[in-house]
Amino acid sequence: MSSVQELADHVPIGARRMGVTVEPDDEGQPVLRFPEPFNVAEYLVDRHVAEGRGGKVAVRTLERDVNYSELLESVNRYGNALTELGIKPGERVLMVLQDRPEFFYLFLGAAKAGMIPIPLNVLAPARDFEFIIRHSECAGLIYASKFAGEIQIALASCSWQPRVALCLDGDEDSLAVRARRASPHLRAAATRADDDCYFLYSSGATGQPKCVVHGHGDVIVICQLYSVEVLGAREDDVIFSVPRLFFAFGLGVSMTASLWVGATAVLDARRPSPETVIEVFRRFQPTIFAAVPTFYARFIASGAFTRSDVAGLRRCISAGEAMPAELLRHWVRLTGVPVIEGIGSTEGGHIYISNRIDDIRPGVTGKPVPGYRVRVVNDAGDDLPDGVPGRLLLKGQSVIRRYWADPERTAKSIVNGWYDTGDTFVRDKDGYYIYCGRSDDMFKVSGRWVSPFEIESAVVQHPKVLEAGVVGRADERGLVKSEVWIVLKDSADASTATVEDIRAFCHSRLPAYKCPEWIRLVERLPRTSTGKLQRYKLRASPYEKA
Repeated sequence: MSSVQELADHVPIGARRMGVTVEPDDEGQPVLRFPEPFNVAEYLVDRHVAEGRGGKVAVRTLERDVNYSELLESVNRYGNALTELGIKPGERVLMVLQDRPEFFYLFLGAAKAGMIPIPLNVLAPARDFEFIIRHSECAGLIYASKFAGEIQIALASCSWQPRVALCLDGDEDSLAVRARRASPHLRAAATRADDDCYFLYSSGATGQPKCVVHGHGDVIVICQLYSVEVLGAREDDVIFSVPRLFFAFGLGVSMTASLWVGATAVLDARRPSPETVIEVFRRFQPTIFAAVPTFYARFIASGAFTRSDVAGLRRCISAGEAMPAELLRHWVRLTGVPVIEGIGSTEGGHIYISNRIDDIRPGVTGKPVPGYRVRVVNDAGDDLPDGVPGRLLLKGQSVIRRYWADPERTAKSIVNGWYDTGDTFVRDKDGYYIYCGRSDDMFKVSGRWVSPFEIESAVVQHPKVLEAGVVGRADERGLVKSEVWIVLKDSADASTATVEDIRAFCHSRLPAYKCPEWIRLVERLPRTSTGKLQRYKLRASPYEKA
Protein backbone atom coordinates (compact mmCIF):
# COMPACT_ATOMS: atom_id res chain seq x y z
CA MET A 1 0.00 0.00 0.00
CA SER A 2 1.28 3.46 -0.87
CA SER A 3 2.43 5.76 1.91
CA VAL A 4 0.58 9.01 2.55
CA GLN A 5 3.48 10.88 0.97
CA GLU A 6 3.24 8.75 -2.16
CA LEU A 7 -0.49 9.40 -2.31
CA ALA A 8 0.22 13.12 -2.02
CA ASP A 9 2.71 12.92 -4.88
CA HIS A 10 0.08 11.27 -7.09
CA VAL A 11 -2.29 14.26 -6.92
CA PRO A 12 -2.23 15.92 -10.36
CA ILE A 13 0.35 18.71 -10.46
CA GLY A 14 -2.20 21.34 -11.44
CA ALA A 15 -4.48 20.44 -8.52
CA ARG A 16 -1.51 20.57 -6.13
CA ARG A 17 -0.67 24.04 -7.39
CA MET A 18 -4.26 25.04 -6.67
CA GLY A 19 -3.90 23.85 -3.08
CA VAL A 20 -5.16 20.23 -2.94
CA THR A 21 -2.96 18.15 -0.62
CA VAL A 22 -2.98 14.73 1.05
CA GLU A 23 -2.07 14.53 4.72
CA PRO A 24 -2.27 11.82 7.42
CA ASP A 25 -5.02 11.99 10.02
CA ASP A 26 -4.57 11.03 13.69
CA GLU A 27 -4.65 7.34 12.75
CA GLY A 28 -2.26 7.70 9.83
CA GLN A 29 -5.01 7.42 7.18
CA PRO A 30 -4.75 9.69 4.12
CA VAL A 31 -7.05 12.72 4.13
CA LEU A 32 -7.42 15.22 1.33
CA ARG A 33 -7.18 18.90 2.29
CA PHE A 34 -8.74 21.62 0.18
CA PRO A 35 -8.23 25.36 -0.13
CA GLU A 36 -11.01 27.87 0.48
CA PRO A 37 -12.99 28.66 -1.50
CA PHE A 38 -13.27 25.33 -3.33
CA ASN A 39 -15.59 24.66 -6.25
CA VAL A 40 -15.26 21.26 -7.89
CA ALA A 41 -15.96 22.52 -11.43
CA GLU A 42 -12.75 24.55 -11.44
CA TYR A 43 -10.75 21.40 -10.71
CA LEU A 44 -12.52 19.12 -13.18
CA VAL A 45 -12.77 21.55 -16.11
CA ASP A 46 -11.15 25.00 -15.79
CA ARG A 47 -7.84 23.52 -14.64
CA HIS A 48 -7.28 21.58 -17.85
CA VAL A 49 -7.68 24.62 -20.07
CA ALA A 50 -5.32 26.61 -17.83
CA GLU A 51 -2.79 23.78 -18.11
CA GLY A 52 -2.87 23.70 -21.91
CA ARG A 53 -5.27 20.79 -22.55
CA GLY A 54 -7.95 22.94 -24.14
CA GLY A 55 -7.64 21.27 -27.52
CA LYS A 56 -7.76 17.74 -26.17
CA VAL A 57 -11.01 15.77 -26.60
CA ALA A 58 -12.85 15.56 -23.27
CA VAL A 59 -16.03 13.82 -24.45
CA ARG A 60 -16.73 11.62 -27.48
CA THR A 61 -20.08 10.43 -28.76
CA LEU A 62 -21.19 8.68 -31.93
CA GLU A 63 -22.09 12.11 -33.36
CA ARG A 64 -19.44 14.57 -32.10
CA ASP A 65 -16.35 15.34 -30.08
CA VAL A 66 -16.10 18.04 -27.40
CA ASN A 67 -12.68 19.32 -26.38
CA TYR A 68 -11.82 20.77 -22.97
CA SER A 69 -12.09 24.39 -24.15
CA GLU A 70 -15.53 23.73 -25.59
CA LEU A 71 -16.51 21.89 -22.41
CA LEU A 72 -15.47 24.85 -20.25
CA GLU A 73 -17.36 27.32 -22.42
CA SER A 74 -20.53 25.19 -22.37
CA VAL A 75 -20.33 24.62 -18.60
CA ASN A 76 -20.13 28.38 -18.13
CA ARG A 77 -23.00 29.06 -20.52
CA TYR A 78 -25.26 26.54 -18.79
CA GLY A 79 -24.40 27.93 -15.35
CA ASN A 80 -25.20 31.44 -16.55
CA ALA A 81 -28.44 30.33 -18.22
CA LEU A 82 -29.65 28.75 -14.98
CA THR A 83 -28.80 31.95 -13.09
CA GLU A 84 -30.65 34.08 -15.65
CA LEU A 85 -33.68 31.84 -15.12
CA GLY A 86 -33.67 32.89 -11.46
CA ILE A 87 -32.24 29.78 -9.82
CA LYS A 88 -30.12 30.74 -6.83
CA PRO A 89 -27.04 29.18 -5.19
CA GLY A 90 -28.03 26.37 -2.84
CA GLU A 91 -31.23 25.55 -4.74
CA ARG A 92 -31.80 22.15 -6.30
CA VAL A 93 -31.92 21.43 -10.03
CA LEU A 94 -33.30 18.08 -11.17
CA MET A 95 -31.77 16.58 -14.33
CA VAL A 96 -33.47 13.98 -16.53
CA LEU A 97 -30.94 13.48 -19.32
CA GLN A 98 -29.35 10.62 -21.22
CA ASP A 99 -25.59 10.12 -21.30
CA ARG A 100 -24.64 13.01 -23.59
CA PRO A 101 -22.32 16.05 -23.34
CA GLU A 102 -25.19 18.21 -22.10
CA PHE A 103 -25.22 16.13 -18.92
CA PHE A 104 -21.71 17.40 -18.19
CA TYR A 105 -22.67 20.96 -19.10
CA LEU A 106 -25.71 21.03 -16.85
CA PHE A 107 -24.26 19.15 -13.88
CA LEU A 108 -21.01 21.11 -13.77
CA GLY A 109 -22.62 24.40 -14.78
CA ALA A 110 -25.06 24.14 -11.89
CA ALA A 111 -22.29 23.18 -9.45
CA LYS A 112 -20.04 26.00 -10.65
CA ALA A 113 -22.89 28.48 -10.09
CA GLY A 114 -23.36 27.11 -6.54
CA MET A 115 -26.56 25.22 -7.30
CA ILE A 116 -27.13 21.54 -6.51
CA PRO A 117 -27.65 19.24 -9.51
CA ILE A 118 -29.66 16.07 -8.94
CA PRO A 119 -29.40 13.53 -11.79
CA LEU A 120 -32.44 11.26 -11.99
CA ASN A 121 -33.00 7.81 -13.41
CA VAL A 122 -34.29 8.45 -16.92
CA LEU A 123 -36.21 5.15 -16.85
CA ALA A 124 -38.24 6.10 -13.78
CA PRO A 125 -42.04 6.29 -14.07
CA ALA A 126 -43.99 9.49 -13.52
CA ARG A 127 -44.87 8.56 -9.93
CA ASP A 128 -41.17 8.47 -9.00
CA PHE A 129 -40.54 11.83 -10.65
CA GLU A 130 -43.51 13.26 -8.77
CA PHE A 131 -42.14 12.05 -5.44
CA ILE A 132 -38.66 13.46 -6.08
CA ILE A 133 -39.96 16.83 -7.32
CA ARG A 134 -41.94 17.14 -4.10
CA HIS A 135 -39.31 15.71 -1.76
CA SER A 136 -36.40 17.74 -3.14
CA GLU A 137 -38.40 20.98 -3.30
CA CYS A 138 -36.39 21.73 -6.43
CA ALA A 139 -36.24 25.17 -7.96
CA GLY A 140 -35.43 23.80 -11.40
CA LEU A 141 -36.29 20.77 -13.52
CA ILE A 142 -34.45 20.22 -16.80
CA TYR A 143 -35.36 17.26 -18.98
CA ALA A 144 -34.66 15.91 -22.45
CA SER A 145 -37.63 16.08 -24.83
CA LYS A 146 -37.72 12.27 -24.96
CA PHE A 147 -38.96 12.22 -21.35
CA ALA A 148 -41.42 15.11 -21.58
CA GLY A 149 -44.48 12.85 -21.33
CA GLU A 150 -43.60 11.31 -17.97
CA ILE A 151 -42.38 14.66 -16.63
CA GLN A 152 -45.61 16.45 -17.55
CA ILE A 153 -47.67 13.70 -15.89
CA ALA A 154 -45.54 14.08 -12.75
CA LEU A 155 -45.87 17.86 -12.69
CA ALA A 156 -49.62 17.70 -13.18
CA SER A 157 -50.09 15.64 -10.01
CA CYS A 158 -47.39 17.25 -7.86
CA SER A 159 -48.11 19.54 -4.92
CA TRP A 160 -44.70 21.21 -5.34
CA GLN A 161 -44.07 23.14 -8.55
CA PRO A 162 -40.51 24.14 -9.51
CA ARG A 163 -40.15 27.76 -10.58
CA VAL A 164 -38.33 26.57 -13.70
CA ALA A 165 -39.37 23.48 -15.67
CA LEU A 166 -37.69 23.46 -19.06
CA CYS A 167 -37.00 21.04 -21.84
CA LEU A 168 -33.30 20.84 -22.64
CA ASP A 169 -33.78 20.79 -26.39
CA GLY A 170 -36.45 21.72 -28.86
CA ASP A 171 -37.98 25.18 -29.18
CA GLU A 172 -36.56 28.66 -28.65
CA ASP A 173 -37.40 28.51 -24.94
CA SER A 174 -35.28 25.40 -24.32
CA LEU A 175 -32.29 25.49 -22.01
CA ALA A 176 -29.87 24.62 -24.82
CA VAL A 177 -30.99 27.68 -26.83
CA ARG A 178 -30.82 29.91 -23.74
CA ALA A 179 -27.32 28.59 -23.00
CA ARG A 180 -26.10 29.43 -26.51
CA ARG A 181 -27.14 33.03 -25.88
CA ALA A 182 -25.54 33.16 -22.40
CA SER A 183 -22.05 34.39 -21.59
CA PRO A 184 -19.18 31.88 -21.99
CA HIS A 185 -17.55 33.31 -18.85
CA LEU A 186 -18.57 32.38 -15.32
CA ARG A 187 -16.86 33.06 -12.03
CA ALA A 188 -17.19 30.01 -9.80
CA ALA A 189 -19.35 30.38 -6.70
CA ALA A 190 -17.27 30.68 -3.54
CA THR A 191 -18.27 27.29 -2.16
CA ARG A 192 -16.26 25.16 0.28
CA ALA A 193 -15.26 21.52 0.07
CA ASP A 194 -17.88 20.58 2.69
CA ASP A 195 -20.71 22.49 1.04
CA ASP A 196 -23.46 20.50 -0.68
CA CYS A 197 -22.51 19.84 -4.30
CA TYR A 198 -24.90 17.21 -5.69
CA PHE A 199 -27.63 14.83 -4.56
CA LEU A 200 -28.42 11.34 -5.81
CA TYR A 201 -31.66 9.46 -5.20
CA SER A 202 -31.01 5.82 -4.47
CA SER A 203 -33.63 3.12 -4.12
CA GLY A 204 -31.22 0.18 -4.04
CA ALA A 205 -33.10 -3.11 -4.18
CA THR A 206 -35.93 -2.12 -1.84
CA GLY A 207 -37.80 0.43 -3.90
CA GLN A 208 -37.75 3.01 -1.08
CA PRO A 209 -36.17 6.25 -2.39
CA LYS A 210 -33.60 8.08 -0.30
CA CYS A 211 -31.71 11.25 -1.14
CA VAL A 212 -27.95 11.10 -0.58
CA VAL A 213 -26.08 14.38 -0.09
CA HIS A 214 -22.48 14.81 -1.29
CA GLY A 215 -20.13 17.79 -1.01
CA HIS A 216 -17.74 19.42 -3.47
CA GLY A 217 -14.75 17.77 -1.84
CA ASP A 218 -16.31 14.29 -1.97
CA VAL A 219 -15.90 14.24 -5.75
CA ILE A 220 -12.14 14.75 -5.55
CA VAL A 221 -11.73 12.25 -2.71
CA ILE A 222 -13.41 9.61 -4.87
CA CYS A 223 -11.34 10.51 -7.92
CA GLN A 224 -7.99 10.54 -6.17
CA LEU A 225 -8.28 7.64 -3.73
CA TYR A 226 -10.04 5.17 -6.02
CA SER A 227 -9.67 6.29 -9.64
CA VAL A 228 -5.99 7.24 -9.42
CA GLU A 229 -4.65 5.06 -6.60
CA VAL A 230 -6.60 1.84 -7.21
CA LEU A 231 -7.76 1.98 -10.83
CA GLY A 232 -4.68 3.75 -12.13
CA ALA A 233 -6.61 6.11 -14.43
CA ARG A 234 -4.39 8.45 -16.42
CA GLU A 235 -4.55 11.25 -18.97
CA ASP A 236 -4.23 9.05 -22.06
CA ASP A 237 -7.18 6.82 -21.11
CA VAL A 238 -10.42 6.52 -23.07
CA ILE A 239 -13.12 5.64 -20.53
CA PHE A 240 -16.48 4.01 -21.19
CA SER A 241 -19.07 2.94 -18.61
CA VAL A 242 -22.16 0.82 -19.19
CA PRO A 243 -23.74 2.11 -15.93
CA ARG A 244 -25.34 5.43 -16.76
CA LEU A 245 -24.37 8.84 -15.40
CA PHE A 246 -27.38 9.07 -13.09
CA PHE A 247 -25.95 6.09 -11.16
CA ALA A 248 -23.09 6.77 -8.69
CA PHE A 249 -20.99 4.07 -10.37
CA GLY A 250 -21.37 5.61 -13.84
CA LEU A 251 -20.96 9.18 -12.61
CA GLY A 252 -17.73 8.27 -10.82
CA VAL A 253 -16.26 6.53 -13.87
CA SER A 254 -17.52 8.32 -16.97
CA MET A 255 -17.51 11.90 -15.71
CA THR A 256 -15.52 12.62 -12.58
CA ALA A 257 -12.65 10.13 -12.92
CA SER A 258 -12.17 11.05 -16.56
CA LEU A 259 -12.19 14.79 -15.94
CA TRP A 260 -9.96 14.58 -12.87
CA VAL A 261 -7.06 13.03 -14.81
CA GLY A 262 -7.77 14.86 -18.08
CA ALA A 263 -8.80 11.72 -19.97
CA THR A 264 -11.48 11.23 -22.65
CA ALA A 265 -14.96 9.97 -21.75
CA VAL A 266 -17.09 8.10 -24.28
CA LEU A 267 -20.85 8.64 -23.92
CA ASP A 268 -23.64 6.74 -25.64
CA ALA A 269 -27.22 7.93 -25.14
CA ARG A 270 -28.69 4.62 -26.28
CA ARG A 271 -29.84 2.00 -23.82
CA PRO A 272 -26.84 -0.36 -23.42
CA SER A 273 -26.89 -3.74 -25.10
CA PRO A 274 -24.08 -6.06 -26.21
CA GLU A 275 -24.57 -4.77 -29.76
CA THR A 276 -24.35 -1.06 -28.87
CA VAL A 277 -21.37 -1.61 -26.56
CA ILE A 278 -19.36 -3.53 -29.14
CA GLU A 279 -20.02 -0.71 -31.61
CA VAL A 280 -18.50 1.69 -29.07
CA PHE A 281 -15.48 -0.57 -28.66
CA ARG A 282 -14.89 -0.83 -32.40
CA ARG A 283 -15.17 2.91 -32.96
CA PHE A 284 -13.41 4.33 -29.92
CA GLN A 285 -11.20 1.56 -28.48
CA PRO A 286 -11.80 2.28 -24.75
CA THR A 287 -8.89 1.57 -22.43
CA ILE A 288 -11.04 1.52 -19.26
CA PHE A 289 -14.40 -0.26 -19.26
CA ALA A 290 -16.94 -0.45 -16.44
CA ALA A 291 -20.03 -2.66 -16.13
CA VAL A 292 -22.05 -4.57 -13.58
CA PRO A 293 -21.66 -8.37 -13.46
CA THR A 294 -25.03 -8.92 -15.14
CA PHE A 295 -23.84 -7.03 -18.20
CA TYR A 296 -20.50 -8.88 -18.32
CA ALA A 297 -22.49 -12.14 -18.36
CA ARG A 298 -24.81 -10.96 -21.14
CA PHE A 299 -21.91 -9.52 -23.12
CA ILE A 300 -20.09 -12.86 -23.02
CA ALA A 301 -23.24 -14.87 -23.81
CA SER A 302 -24.02 -12.67 -26.84
CA GLY A 303 -20.88 -13.78 -28.67
CA ALA A 304 -20.84 -10.24 -30.11
CA PHE A 305 -17.11 -9.61 -29.81
CA THR A 306 -13.68 -11.13 -30.24
CA ARG A 307 -10.45 -10.37 -28.41
CA SER A 308 -9.36 -8.07 -31.24
CA ASP A 309 -12.46 -5.90 -30.69
CA VAL A 310 -11.32 -5.09 -27.15
CA ALA A 311 -7.61 -4.95 -27.90
CA GLY A 312 -7.22 -1.47 -26.42
CA LEU A 313 -8.47 -2.47 -22.98
CA ARG A 314 -6.09 -2.23 -20.03
CA ARG A 315 -8.54 -1.95 -17.10
CA CYS A 316 -12.02 -3.41 -16.46
CA ILE A 317 -14.14 -2.56 -13.43
CA SER A 318 -17.08 -4.40 -11.90
CA ALA A 319 -19.28 -3.07 -9.09
CA GLY A 320 -22.97 -2.67 -8.30
CA GLU A 321 -23.21 -6.28 -7.10
CA ALA A 322 -20.75 -9.08 -6.41
CA MET A 323 -19.14 -10.82 -9.39
CA PRO A 324 -19.20 -14.62 -9.45
CA ALA A 325 -15.67 -16.04 -9.63
CA GLU A 326 -16.42 -18.14 -12.72
CA LEU A 327 -17.73 -15.10 -14.59
CA LEU A 328 -14.48 -13.25 -13.92
CA ARG A 329 -12.42 -16.23 -15.11
CA HIS A 330 -14.53 -16.51 -18.27
CA TRP A 331 -14.02 -12.81 -19.07
CA VAL A 332 -10.25 -13.13 -18.65
CA ARG A 333 -10.18 -16.17 -20.92
CA LEU A 334 -11.99 -14.21 -23.64
CA THR A 335 -10.25 -10.84 -23.36
CA GLY A 336 -6.98 -11.36 -21.50
CA VAL A 337 -7.84 -8.40 -19.26
CA PRO A 338 -8.77 -9.07 -15.61
CA VAL A 339 -11.69 -7.33 -13.94
CA ILE A 340 -11.00 -5.22 -10.87
CA GLU A 341 -14.00 -6.07 -8.72
CA GLY A 342 -15.09 -3.73 -5.96
CA ILE A 343 -18.07 -2.67 -3.94
CA GLY A 344 -19.39 0.84 -3.56
CA SER A 345 -22.62 2.65 -2.89
CA THR A 346 -24.38 5.91 -3.47
CA GLU A 347 -23.79 6.69 0.21
CA GLY A 348 -20.06 6.02 -0.12
CA GLY A 349 -19.90 8.10 -3.27
CA HIS A 350 -18.15 5.37 -5.24
CA ILE A 351 -16.08 2.22 -4.61
CA TYR A 352 -14.57 1.74 -1.13
CA ILE A 353 -13.43 -1.91 -1.10
CA SER A 354 -11.64 -3.26 -4.14
CA ASN A 355 -9.24 -5.74 -5.62
CA ARG A 356 -6.04 -4.33 -7.15
CA ILE A 357 -4.80 -4.90 -10.68
CA ASP A 358 -1.82 -6.84 -9.28
CA ASP A 359 -3.88 -8.63 -6.62
CA ILE A 360 -7.13 -10.00 -8.05
CA ARG A 361 -8.79 -12.86 -6.21
CA PRO A 362 -11.91 -14.28 -7.89
CA GLY A 363 -14.87 -14.35 -5.51
CA VAL A 364 -13.20 -11.87 -3.15
CA THR A 365 -14.19 -8.20 -2.98
CA GLY A 366 -10.74 -7.08 -1.87
CA LYS A 367 -9.31 -4.66 0.67
CA PRO A 368 -10.39 -1.13 1.62
CA VAL A 369 -9.50 1.69 -0.76
CA PRO A 370 -6.89 4.02 0.80
CA GLY A 371 -8.54 6.49 3.16
CA TYR A 372 -11.54 4.26 3.92
CA ARG A 373 -12.03 2.21 7.07
CA VAL A 374 -14.42 -0.71 7.48
CA ARG A 375 -15.54 -2.90 10.36
CA VAL A 376 -17.44 -6.19 10.46
CA VAL A 377 -19.76 -6.14 13.48
CA ASN A 378 -22.58 -8.07 15.11
CA ASP A 379 -26.04 -6.71 15.89
CA ALA A 380 -24.71 -5.12 19.09
CA GLY A 381 -22.05 -3.23 17.16
CA ASP A 382 -19.14 -5.32 18.47
CA ASP A 383 -16.26 -6.14 16.12
CA LEU A 384 -16.26 -9.75 14.95
CA PRO A 385 -13.20 -11.96 14.51
CA ASP A 386 -11.92 -13.05 11.11
CA GLY A 387 -14.03 -15.74 9.49
CA VAL A 388 -17.31 -14.65 11.13
CA PRO A 389 -19.82 -12.82 8.89
CA GLY A 390 -21.40 -9.61 10.10
CA ARG A 391 -22.67 -6.18 9.09
CA LEU A 392 -20.18 -3.92 7.34
CA LEU A 393 -19.68 -0.43 8.75
CA LEU A 394 -17.91 2.22 6.70
CA LYS A 395 -16.07 5.45 7.42
CA GLY A 396 -14.34 7.73 4.92
CA GLN A 397 -14.07 11.29 3.72
CA SER A 398 -16.62 10.87 0.90
CA VAL A 399 -19.11 8.86 2.96
CA ILE A 400 -22.55 10.38 3.45
CA ARG A 401 -23.02 12.65 6.44
CA ARG A 402 -26.76 13.05 6.05
CA TYR A 403 -29.79 12.18 3.95
CA TRP A 404 -31.72 15.14 2.57
CA ALA A 405 -34.79 16.00 4.65
CA ASP A 406 -34.66 12.70 6.53
CA PRO A 407 -33.12 13.07 10.01
CA GLU A 408 -34.64 9.79 11.19
CA ARG A 409 -32.95 7.74 8.48
CA THR A 410 -29.72 9.68 9.01
CA ALA A 411 -29.70 8.88 12.73
CA LYS A 412 -30.45 5.23 12.08
CA SER A 413 -27.84 4.75 9.34
CA ILE A 414 -24.93 6.81 10.69
CA VAL A 415 -23.81 6.14 14.26
CA ASN A 416 -20.70 7.71 15.77
CA GLY A 417 -19.45 8.57 12.31
CA TRP A 418 -19.84 4.99 10.95
CA TYR A 419 -22.27 4.33 8.12
CA ASP A 420 -24.12 0.99 8.24
CA THR A 421 -23.88 -0.27 4.65
CA GLY A 422 -26.56 -2.94 5.07
CA ASP A 423 -24.18 -5.51 3.56
CA THR A 424 -22.93 -8.70 5.19
CA PHE A 425 -19.21 -9.39 4.81
CA VAL A 426 -16.62 -11.71 6.26
CA ARG A 427 -12.94 -10.85 6.54
CA ASP A 428 -10.42 -13.62 6.06
CA LYS A 429 -7.19 -14.09 8.00
CA ASP A 430 -5.22 -12.15 5.37
CA GLY A 431 -7.41 -9.06 5.63
CA TYR A 432 -9.46 -9.57 2.46
CA TYR A 433 -13.20 -8.90 2.57
CA ILE A 434 -15.70 -11.32 1.04
CA TYR A 435 -19.25 -10.32 0.20
CA CYS A 436 -22.03 -12.53 1.59
CA GLY A 437 -25.11 -10.52 0.55
CA ARG A 438 -27.36 -7.79 1.84
CA SER A 439 -27.91 -8.18 5.57
CA ASP A 440 -31.66 -8.52 5.09
CA ASP A 441 -31.16 -11.11 2.32
CA MET A 442 -29.26 -13.60 4.51
CA PHE A 443 -31.38 -16.45 5.85
CA LYS A 444 -30.95 -19.48 8.11
CA VAL A 445 -31.34 -23.09 7.02
CA SER A 446 -31.13 -25.73 9.74
CA GLY A 447 -29.90 -23.04 12.13
CA ARG A 448 -27.00 -22.02 9.89
CA TRP A 449 -26.66 -18.73 8.02
CA VAL A 450 -26.79 -18.98 4.24
CA SER A 451 -25.44 -16.40 1.79
CA PRO A 452 -27.59 -16.12 -1.37
CA PHE A 453 -24.54 -14.98 -3.30
CA GLU A 454 -22.63 -18.19 -2.47
CA ILE A 455 -25.42 -20.32 -3.95
CA GLU A 456 -25.78 -18.05 -6.99
CA SER A 457 -22.03 -18.27 -7.63
CA ALA A 458 -22.30 -22.05 -7.73
CA VAL A 459 -25.40 -22.15 -9.91
CA VAL A 460 -24.02 -19.82 -12.61
CA GLN A 461 -21.12 -22.22 -13.15
CA HIS A 462 -23.59 -24.60 -14.83
CA PRO A 463 -23.00 -24.31 -18.59
CA LYS A 464 -26.67 -23.62 -19.40
CA VAL A 465 -27.19 -20.89 -16.74
CA LEU A 466 -26.87 -17.18 -17.55
CA GLU A 467 -28.15 -15.63 -14.29
CA ALA A 468 -29.43 -16.80 -10.93
CA GLY A 469 -31.17 -15.19 -7.99
CA VAL A 470 -31.61 -16.88 -4.61
CA VAL A 471 -33.99 -16.18 -1.73
CA GLY A 472 -35.07 -18.03 1.37
CA ARG A 473 -38.61 -19.40 1.43
CA ALA A 474 -40.57 -21.37 4.03
CA ASP A 475 -41.95 -24.77 3.08
CA GLU A 476 -45.34 -26.14 4.14
CA ARG A 477 -43.92 -26.88 7.62
CA GLY A 478 -42.56 -23.37 8.02
CA LEU A 479 -38.93 -24.43 7.56
CA VAL A 480 -36.81 -22.07 5.46
CA LYS A 481 -35.02 -23.49 2.42
CA SER A 482 -33.28 -21.85 -0.54
CA GLU A 483 -35.14 -21.11 -3.74
CA VAL A 484 -33.29 -20.24 -6.96
CA TRP A 485 -34.68 -18.36 -9.94
CA ILE A 486 -32.71 -19.00 -13.11
CA VAL A 487 -32.38 -17.39 -16.53
CA LEU A 488 -30.97 -19.85 -19.06
CA LYS A 489 -28.58 -18.87 -21.83
CA ASP A 490 -30.96 -20.48 -24.29
CA SER A 491 -34.66 -20.58 -23.41
CA ALA A 492 -35.01 -23.66 -25.63
CA ASP A 493 -33.18 -25.62 -22.92
CA ALA A 494 -36.02 -25.10 -20.43
CA SER A 495 -37.19 -28.54 -19.34
CA THR A 496 -37.60 -30.82 -16.36
CA ALA A 497 -34.38 -32.55 -17.37
CA THR A 498 -32.48 -29.26 -17.23
CA VAL A 499 -33.89 -28.48 -13.80
CA GLU A 500 -32.82 -31.87 -12.46
CA ASP A 501 -29.40 -31.52 -14.06
CA ILE A 502 -28.94 -28.13 -12.32
CA ARG A 503 -30.09 -29.67 -9.04
CA ALA A 504 -27.50 -32.45 -9.34
CA PHE A 505 -24.88 -29.88 -10.29
CA CYS A 506 -25.60 -27.89 -7.10
CA HIS A 507 -25.34 -31.01 -4.93
CA SER A 508 -21.90 -31.68 -6.38
CA ARG A 509 -20.66 -28.24 -5.33
CA LEU A 510 -22.58 -27.18 -2.21
CA PRO A 511 -23.33 -28.64 1.21
CA ALA A 512 -26.75 -30.27 1.26
CA TYR A 513 -28.36 -27.60 3.44
CA LYS A 514 -27.38 -24.88 0.92
CA CYS A 515 -28.72 -26.69 -2.14
CA PRO A 516 -31.91 -25.18 -3.57
CA GLU A 517 -35.16 -26.84 -2.60
CA TRP A 518 -36.97 -25.13 -5.49
CA ILE A 519 -35.62 -24.25 -8.95
CA ARG A 520 -37.63 -21.83 -11.08
CA LEU A 521 -36.84 -21.07 -14.72
CA VAL A 522 -37.81 -17.56 -15.84
CA GLU A 523 -37.17 -15.35 -18.86
CA ARG A 524 -35.54 -12.58 -16.78
CA LEU A 525 -34.85 -11.57 -13.21
CA PRO A 526 -36.27 -8.42 -11.65
CA ARG A 527 -33.54 -5.80 -11.42
CA THR A 528 -33.24 -2.10 -10.77
CA SER A 529 -32.21 0.11 -13.69
CA THR A 530 -28.66 -0.04 -12.30
CA GLY A 531 -28.57 -3.84 -12.41
CA LYS A 532 -29.17 -4.76 -8.78
CA LEU A 533 -31.27 -7.85 -8.18
CA GLN A 534 -34.59 -7.06 -6.50
CA ARG A 535 -34.89 -10.04 -4.19
CA TYR A 536 -38.02 -8.67 -2.56
CA LYS A 537 -39.81 -9.31 -5.85
CA LEU A 538 -38.54 -12.88 -5.90
CA ARG A 539 -39.76 -13.37 -2.36
CA ALA A 540 -43.21 -12.13 -3.34
CA SER A 541 -45.61 -15.00 -3.95
CA PRO A 542 -46.44 -15.61 -6.68
CA TYR A 543 -43.50 -14.04 -8.51
CA GLU A 544 -44.69 -11.94 -11.46
CA LYS A 545 -42.36 -11.58 -14.43
CA ALA A 546 -43.65 -8.13 -15.40
